[in-house]
Amino acid sequence: MNTQGSAYKESRREWRAKDVGIKERACAWMKNGFMSVDTKSGAGKAFLRSLYKQYADWGVDFVKNDCVFGDDLDLAEISYVSEVLTQLNRPILYSLSPGSSASPAMARDVNGLVNMYRVTGDDWDSWKDVSTHFDVARDFAAANMIGAKGLRGKSWPDLDMLPFGWLTDPGSNEGPHRKCNLNLDEQRTQITLWSMAKSPLMFGGDMRRLDEITFKLITNPTLLEINSFSTNNAEFPYITSSLSRHTWTSLSRNQMSKGITDFHALGLTSCKDDNARGWLARTVDDDLEQVCWKEKLSELQVPFCLYKKHHLLESDEELTYNHLYDGKVRLFATERTEFCLGASPHKKLTSKEFKRGSFSPCRREANQMWELNSNGTLTNSYSGLCASINRVKANSPNGARAWIAKGRRGEVYVAFFNLNPGKTLVSAKIRDLDKAVPGRKLNSASCKCREEWSGKDFGVVKDLLSMELVSHGSALFVLNCN
Repeated sequence: MNTQGSAYKESRREWRAKDVGIKERACAWMKNGFMSVDTKSGAGKAFLRSLYKQYADWGVDFVKNDCVFGDDLDLAEISYVSEVLTQLNRPILYSLSPGSSASPAMARDVNGLVNMYRVTGDDWDSWKDVSTHFDVARDFAAANMIGAKGLRGKSWPDLDMLPFGWLTDPGSNEGPHRKCNLNLDEQRTQITLWSMAKSPLMFGGDMRRLDEITFKLITNPTLLEINSFSTNNAEFPYITSSLSRHTWTSLSRNQMSKGITDFHALGLTSCKDDNARGWLARTVDDDLEQVCWKEKLSELQVPFCLYKKHHLLESDEELTYNHLYDGKVRLFATERTEFCLGASPHKKLTSKEFKRGSFSPCRREANQMWELNSNGTLTNSYSGLCASINRVKANSPNGARAWIAKGRRGEVYVAFFNLNPGKTLVSAKIRDLDKAVPGRKLNSASCKCREEWSGKDFGVVKDLLSMELVSHGSALFVLNCN
């Protein structure tokens, strides 16, 4: 297609936008806004080439491609857009969003094609949203995805924008009209985790009303140094923590007795993931089959099953639709066929929301079409991802966490985080830092220590790094060891 307004011509026909959009792959959470482009056709490729060439001509530096990752994975479109970007005469950073159900296995399919990719739902200014990022950041770091190969360089798991300063509300059409709901300690905790995990630091507030506290927070030199130049970034498990006596007595017995319970959730993952291979078909009667997960969810439960029903009489429209998705079926929550399993939710999820399967009224759309394969995987036609049953720990706001990273000048960064609802003492032995910092012998070293948020100079520390943190607070230590 060209910029003069005329249609693209190929194979002795004219192609327009309606011909290259895949209507069956309309974005599940914005059906009237996004749909996939047919990259198998020359016209679809021409459309994408012209679009990104126009961006380059305008001087665009950064593109965020929505509805192509996570639940909405479209590897074909990501691959072709990435190819187009390498052919432009100016570099454009390529970002994928959103990241609901994103996993390290899924990220390995795209990291070499992009510069950054969201790994959570939308992050807003609530503590529940912030706290859910700790496990996600840990898992992507453990999978060596931080700074992995990317488009024209490296790629980065993206924990989403920092919702600081002057904001609006989720789903609101009203512009910025309120202050951030996170207190200063919670904001420091969030930006410290983002920096230690080397997530792209994208400010999500109103730049026109940037207050001094927020400005100092997002331009903190130590955080920017860590985010830009540190290495060996990972969660540090060798810590101890204890609630302060006041916290123990102020929390109710009910709060303290609640442990972290597990539940099973229907999720999505890369079809290359071994955890996706667990589905079997079994016949119930002549026109009803079940597709079941092979394992019992617990000793007291029967296997998890979905229903597949054969229709004996079909309309012409139904026959046409079935021909389009030959070999694929809709799966129902019960023997009644009103609600079908879909791969992507019909709204954007926030970080604290966990999608436990998405059942909605049955429609003729790729999002609700599935194929049971001989290797035991259950593939969705919309995203190409596979369904799996996962054991998930229920969200708990409690606990202490720590991260560690190595600085470019030999310094060591250690961050403590208090996820508890009260003051908590967090400690780590200096000798244990050796386990996470390759090439350093800190056990016999003399380390000068400074804490960023309090500004406290601890002088020389030899044995123990320790600090009491307020609820949802953090500490960021900079150690220079000889």
